[in-house]
Amino acid sequence: MNDSQTYVAKTFGDPVTRRKIYFGAFLALVIAGVYFAGDFPKTNDHYGFWSIMPPLVAIVLAFWTREVVSALFIGICLGGVISGNVNVVEGFLIPSIGTESFAMILLVYLWALGGLIGIWTRTGGAEKFAAWASSLMVRGPRSAKFFTWMMGLVFHQGGTISTVLTGATVRPIADKHKVSHEELAYMVDSTASPAATIIPFNVWPFYVGGLVIGTLPLFETQLDGVNFFISSILYNFYGMFAILITLLFAWEKLPWVPGKKMRAATKRARETGQLDREGATPMAADELTQNKVPEDYNPGLIDFFGPIGTLLGVAIIPYLYTYVYLGQKEDPTLLIAEAFVLAVLAGLGIAIAKGMRLQEAIDGFIDGCKGVTIGAIILALAVSLKEVADAVGTAAYVVDLVGNVVAPMALPGILMILCMIIAFSTGTSWGTYAVVFPVAVPLAWAVVPDPFFLSLCFSAVIGGAVFGDQCSPISDTTILSSLATGCDLMDHVTSQFPLAILAGVLAMLSYALMVFFYV
Repeated sequence: MNDSQTYVAKTFGDPVTRRKIYFGAFLALVIAGVYFAGDFPKTNDHYGFWSIMPPLVAIVLAFWTREVVSALFIGICLGGVISGNVNVVEGFLIPSIGTESFAMILLVYLWALGGLIGIWTRTGGAEKFAAWASSLMVRGPRSAKFFTWMMGLVFHQGGTISTVLTGATVRPIADKHKVSHEELAYMVDSTASPAATIIPFNVWPFYVGGLVIGTLPLFETQLDGVNFFISSILYNFYGMFAILITLLFAWEKLPWVPGKKMRAATKRARETGQLDREGATPMAADELTQNKVPEDYNPGLIDFFGPIGTLLGVAIIPYLYTYVYLGQKEDPTLLIAEAFVLAVLAGLGIAIAKGMRLQEAIDGFIDGCKGVTIGAIILALAVSLKEVADAVGTAAYVVDLVGNVVAPMALPGILMILCMIIAFSTGTSWGTYAVVFPVAVPLAWAVVPDPFFLSLCFSAVIGGAVFGDQCSPISDTTILSSLATGCDLMDHVTSQFPLAILAGVLAMLSYALMVFFYV
């Protein structure tokens, strides 16, 4: 090595020097971004290639640095530069965080969830339930994972709801039987939205039914869309394969588990009892995992079933009553927020009635809320990045990019890949549906005007968006799966990705075969 090479290696091999170079380059990019803000050419509803850069940069940085908060914020800032709205606080953060939908997430899925788990750390209710369930059916890691799979199907109302309910219910059992948090987060995530698209007793058919009204003469009313959604369930191959693979994974009957990280997590947990990898940053803080039951308090099953029964009763009974008995199929009563808040109040009330001091119970609730702070921050940035994606036309550009690539045999697979990309980039399956269905339905009918072919394309959109949403590190279901199970977010993303890819590939092959033989 000559003197110049030695100098370069010595100078740029120094970590302090590298950090200074990175900071200087970053500062230069910030200055250039402010200078060129708003100068990006816009075509139709997007900025061309630049439209995919904010979510793409955020996702790449999240995988590279394994640090999601800064990755999301940089993606938001880049979107502000491209759209000409450099003041991202006023343009994106405040409008996104100040919405009713985010308030719902913050109140229900974070504070109520965190508060309820915090109460259980004081009452010992979840631990008591884990011991009781274990005595009935759970004998080891496999049966604990199978119990998780069953709970995912029971709590099938939708992505965020399912992840919260399933994760909070099964985590104490899985922890006791040495199921790694990567395994648990994958199973909770993979039985959430996929199950909601296969078991249609939820709001998903009504949402999609509203999107397809008027796209074809077949869909004159929302009920037409709902009926078509239900009739197309048989062809939702991604949802079916995702649930089947998760079941085989639970029973450890997969001939080979895709993904080195998932295999390593399983081996680590079974052999050492270490549920997270060394150096991981679990989404659930210590406030959510350390029991602090007072010495004079006697934990019982009522401490667990009281809040959970309240939650399920308030959420499900009015829904079934208005949907089945009163026939309000287009607008059934679904009291999700009320159910979660009343569950917290039930937990507090039961604890106090059994003799716990009010201050002790409230301290548990507050500790639980503290434990989900990181989840609140990540979700706030994720919903803001979605607004950025809308502002720069991410979805519109992706649709324009591949919309003209039309071949009957390949169209379902193309639509599935398109939805995978959009949902992965934006972190939302429902947002993907809103963008793609108005284009995909008439496109499929124009290529092959046949209801069966339309069902295949319709289901491909449903499954592709769920896949992308499930795998995206900026998706609320991905974040909440990690939060509810206490898993490191990026560990969850990278370990579940190969398993989800397997289900996606099998689904696309199934669509190709169906078109080849039956269309």
